[in-house]
Amino acid sequence: MHNNYSPEDLICYLYGETSSEMAKEIETALVNNWTLREKLSVLKTSYERLNTLIETPRTEVVLNILRYAAQKDVVNS
Repeated sequence: MHNNYSPEDLICYLYGETSSEMAKEIETALVNNWTLREKLSVLKTSYERLNTLIETPRTEVVLNILRYAAQKDVVNS
């Protein structure tokens, strides 16, 4: 068991992509290490926010793309 878990290790743990042995090690470390719990908490909050974000382009951007595509279509015809 090692004590220095990287953010990548914690992300894999969060996504359930660690081995069962590694997951147990991290869980044990989380019980005993406040800093590690805080790091995991920040990653978990970020993970949850990513799942709720809905981004759409501005109407102006979509219209610019459509105008550009229409111009290219005229040139290629």
